[in-house]
Amino acid sequence: MLKRIKASFVTLFALAFVAVPALVPATVSADNIQDSLCSGINSATTGNAGDTSCGATGANGDNSTITNLLNKIVNIFTLVVGIIAVLMIIIGGFKYITSGGESSNISGAKNTIIYAIIGLVIVALAQIIVHFVVNKVTS
Repeated sequence: MLKRIKASFVTLFALAFVAVPALVPATVSADNIQDSLCSGINSATTGNAGDTSCGATGANGDNSTITNLLNKIVNIFTLVVGIIAVLMIIIGGFKYITSGGESSNISGAKNTIIYAIIGLVIVALAQIIVHFVVNKVTS
């Protein structure tokens, strides 16, 4: 019974990591990315063939696009790691409930929960540090 439940969890996680990205539409081209980046700095592309540069960035060297990109990457990374940590806490709780009183299984379940919580704390601190560094570098 426990093997069937473990197999079900493994299948569920495998499907989640394979199916969820496949459900997200990804229609992106190089022109769309370039236009988005250039519009982020209030400029237009030069239009020359093979030229991928945007117009002037202004006198102060506007780098808000880079800051926004870094913030989005950090937020997505934090979201993914947060979801994984919550799932690991759930799995640790499930392992704790189904341990059957065996001390080795109980300690393994407790370790899973503790490591997931430590992971959440590290990700939260990493996000704070990255935002602090990005703000200091860009200002």
